[in-house]
Amino acid sequence: MTSQRISYLEVTPDARRSVMGGVVDEVQACISLNGQELTRIMCSPGDIDELVVGFLKSEGFIDSLQNVRSIHVSDNSCVEVWLDHSVAIPIVSTKTSGCGGGITFDDMSANFKPLVSKLQVSAGQVCDLMNKMMRAASTYNDVRGIHTSALCSPTELLYLAEDVGRHNTIDRLWGSALRRRCETRETILVASGRISSEMIGKAMKMSVPVVVSRTSPTALSVALARAWNITVIGYCRGHQFRIYSGEQRITT
Repeated sequence: MTSQRISYLEVTPDARRSVMGGVVDEVQACISLNGQELTRIMCSPGDIDELVVGFLKSEGFIDSLQNVRSIHVSDNSCVEVWLDHSVAIPIVSTKTSGCGGGITFDDMSANFKPLVSKLQVSAGQVCDLMNKMMRAASTYNDVRGIHTSALCSPTELLYLAEDVGRHNTIDRLWGSALRRRCETRETILVASGRISSEMIGKAMKMSVPVVVSRTSPTALSVALARAWNITVIGYCRGHQFRIYSGEQRITT
């Protein structure tokens, strides 16, 4: 991820001073699919091809990376993708609650079968993964103002993504996994931001049984997680957290 150094005033009760500090970059990525504009996403620059691949997988436009004949990024914001099959460009989309204006063509009322998983994680491992992710979030630790997510095993970070949009971080993770031909099933999703219904929907499609947030889930995301048998953990900070669903997967 990239950031810029700018001048701003830092105000304290006793004084104000001019400071050179960092702010994160943000661009509007235009995604063209088979020669037609599909959508525009506000996101962080850098590795936009992985973000787009993950988005196309999440929205059901591709089954695997093999469906992508070519992908070309120009000016770090225009992404032209050609698939090995024709697609109908949806007319109706849903603008989500994500920072940066997340978007999905999904119907969140669509039925999914409850997730079957034998994964179990200890409470200590949950806290350790959150701490590892926050330490590894280089852009956040440098300038703040950005979301971080990671796909993990019970003991290690597998992939880490930072973006101005919460939902974009998950698409980036899925794109990274697709590029490396790695499974997302039976992994753990750790996120710095709020867990929305769309993020739970993405976790379900990725067959991720445990979702951990540093902040809160929404009521709808908890309801969906309970229906889909996904463990949702919120307010994971220090050595404590709250379990909103799927408590059977967390051992003490």
